[in-house]
Amino acid sequence: MTDFEIIFNLSSDNLTYKHMEQKKFDFTSFIGMILLGAIILWWMNSNQPEVIEEANANTEQRIDSTNTTDTSFSTTTLNPVEKDSIQNIALQNQLGAFAYSAINGQEGTTIIENDLLKLIISNRGGQIVKAELKNFQTYDSLPMYLVNDQNASFNINFGTTDNRILNTKDLFFSPEFTKNGENQILSMKLKVSEAQYLEYRYEMKPNDYMVDFALRSQGLSNVFNTSNTINLTWDLDAFRSEKSRYTENMYSCLNFKTDREVEDITATDTENVPSLNWVAYKQHFFSSVLMTENKPFENGTVSSVDQKDKEIDSLFTKSYAFKTTLELSSGELNYELKWYYGPNDYDLLSKYKGTNLKELVDLGWGIFGTINRWIFVPIFDLLSGFIGNFGLVIILMTIVVRILMSPLVYKSYVSSAKMKVIRPELNELNKKYSGKDNAMKRQQETMAIQRKAGVSMMSGCIPALLQMPIFFALFRFFPSNITLRGESFLWANDLSSYDTVFNLPFEIPFYGNHVSLFPILASIAIFFYMKMNQSQQMNMQAPTQEGMPDMSKMMKWMIYFSPLMMLLFFNNYAASLSLYYFISNLLTIAIMLVIKNYVIDEKKIIAQIEENKKRPEKKKSKFRQRLDDAMKQAQEQQARQKK
Repeated sequence: MTDFEIIFNLSSDNLTYKHMEQKKFDFTSFIGMILLGAIILWWMNSNQPEVIEEANANTEQRIDSTNTTDTSFSTTTLNPVEKDSIQNIALQNQLGAFAYSAINGQEGTTIIENDLLKLIISNRGGQIVKAELKNFQTYDSLPMYLVNDQNASFNINFGTTDNRILNTKDLFFSPEFTKNGENQILSMKLKVSEAQYLEYRYEMKPNDYMVDFALRSQGLSNVFNTSNTINLTWDLDAFRSEKSRYTENMYSCLNFKTDREVEDITATDTENVPSLNWVAYKQHFFSSVLMTENKPFENGTVSSVDQKDKEIDSLFTKSYAFKTTLELSSGELNYELKWYYGPNDYDLLSKYKGTNLKELVDLGWGIFGTINRWIFVPIFDLLSGFIGNFGLVIILMTIVVRILMSPLVYKSYVSSAKMKVIRPELNELNKKYSGKDNAMKRQQETMAIQRKAGVSMMSGCIPALLQMPIFFALFRFFPSNITLRGESFLWANDLSSYDTVFNLPFEIPFYGNHVSLFPILASIAIFFYMKMNQSQQMNMQAPTQEGMPDMSKMMKWMIYFSPLMMLLFFNNYAASLSLYYFISNLLTIAIMLVIKNYVIDEKKIIAQIEENKKRPEKKKSKFRQRLDDAMKQAQEQQARQKK
């Protein structure tokens, strides 16, 4: 080996040694750094939860500070003390002075009830959320609710001195239930503090549908903002509870009492009323009423929205609304009110003296209502007092009415018989004075013959006219009588609604989708009545004069037209009404047969007429004299025109 090779080998070994030393140093450093990194990671991992918790807390505080109305984020991470304080701040920002009620309030309901009425009052809004009439059911045997499933809302809207507009329906009231003897008292307080609150005070008496309701405030004179009006609103969607939705909707209306009278809104309409004493949401046989005692509601607005589409089997019939302003007295609210949730029973409502609530029962206006109140209501109450079957009560009531009306029927028949006797003489008179030129003379002589015979055209018309108010009065009486509701008779399950013997798979215009038997029987009875009565009506008419329409032809058409109209019209009305007209027409036919065959003697009538002709003519009345003079002048004028 040469010296160069030796030197090269030594140099290579030295480089290798140095390289090995460098490589060993890097490996050790690398191991050290790994160990150091592991220690740092372990330390960071062991301290990580505290950092995340603090970060989350800071995040939640930022959410609450930017959105004070939503505190749901803070409930998952904050402890109870922090949570309550943030919620309280949010409520304070939202409700101001009334945050106290929200902080201390909670969801819940309280029940007050007696044997007739059950009310459920909610802490939220302090309002009635259920009103059940215990002694009644719907047509399909369900509990009778006037308020249920959020169909009603009672609210007071007001402003506060800290520039907030609040609604009581959104706020929590604190309930306190007590008793005063047998009276149940529920005090619902919307609190600003223990000594400052708005109170709804309900007081229910035993066996009474009327509930006292006091609305008052204490210590809120510096809380109410007097520059904002305080508005009371009461809304209700009236449930359907009767068999015929169309008929129920027709008899349902909004009633309100002013200082002068009780008025109503029957269709979709809105009215502004300067002052009123009560508002009633009527549902045919039942009503929800809010009335004031110590001072009237001022600047009221009442509205009713009619559910027009009878094809839809809707849950509701009408939507009612009432809005009024409440007046402060010395900075406080103080109203003595009453709630009435109950039936439209005339006898029951008459007991509430001075309220005029009895006018919720629509017995008709004017003379029709007078006849119902003073004649038919007492007769019906008397008969139903000892007869349990209301179908028999209606039949007996019909008999009583027809007996009372029989003198009028007799008077009409006597007049018809007299006209029949003098009719040949009138026919001869028409032949003698024929033509338009002799019309005045013919009329004058006709009246002279009737006067001598003691016959008056009005004597036959007046009895028929006197019976018309009876007809229209009963047309109102039976459909408004809640006593008949749910009462059955023969095939009719409910005398307050239509009877059904057959359901049609389709609907006939103006008739319906069902067949009622009582209207069919009433139509048949009225057909035979009019057929029998046709000869009497023909006798009552004077012979047809030239130029005048022939009434006999019209009467022939009426014999068929009237029963048809009754069949169509009464198919959807109360079975009690059709039952009355059916029995009434049968009795009238019987009375007519008795009078015709056993009471009226035509020979006696002829003899009486002849006797009347022999008597000296009575002195004419002033009216008769003026009428004769006018006819004479017209006749003379007609004669001059001929010349």
